[in-house]
Amino acid sequence: MVHETNWYGNWPVVLASIILATFIFTIFLARPKRIDWRSYGLTEAFIISLFTEMFGIPLTIYTLTALFKIDIPANVLTGHLLATAMAYMGLIDLETAVTIVMAISIVIIGLGLLLLIGGWYQVYQHREGVATTGLYRLVRHPQYLGIILIMTGFIIQWPTIPTLIMYPILLYVYHRQALKEEKYMITRYGDAYRKYMVNTPRYNLLKKLFK
Repeated sequence: MVHETNWYGNWPVVLASIILATFIFTIFLARPKRIDWRSYGLTEAFIISLFTEMFGIPLTIYTLTALFKIDIPANVLTGHLLATAMAYMGLIDLETAVTIVMAISIVIIGLGLLLLIGGWYQVYQHREGVATTGLYRLVRHPQYLGIILIMTGFIIQWPTIPTLIMYPILLYVYHRQALKEEKYMITRYGDAYRKYMVNTPRYNLLKKLFK
């Protein structure tokens, strides 16, 4: 088992992870759209909090240990708190639980990245009019859905108290941003976008895939 001294305190990894995640977010969401600084700042706070606890200091583990008087050794396995909870309740052993949690989260994060990058590519290729093909045939906001899925995957994989607090706030902020963009598109393209809205769900990818 990898212990705290071998896993945590890796500040170069913390910094590199934050820079990489920030780069991906900035390039594939903020451009070519105008940056919404509220969602950008909250997402950046989510990223910093996530990787600081993932590779730096396990503050959530320390907090839970102190509050509930339970022994959670800080290491690479117990950092997956959902898996740790399943093992603590006796539902499954820790290593198997970690494998399951990692598999589920990686699939969700991978799908989120595909939506984020694919949506960005289509925006660049289709700068005028209403985009109704590709990912935009399935959902109205593939990039926002991608970001939501990425955050959801990380919440499953490595939940922390700060990211759990920020998660619903970010969902609300991105939803408000989506509504704002839809209002703009209706103002600009009128009935063409209204028809698109009727035929295409805002976020429900499964609705169109299995129609």
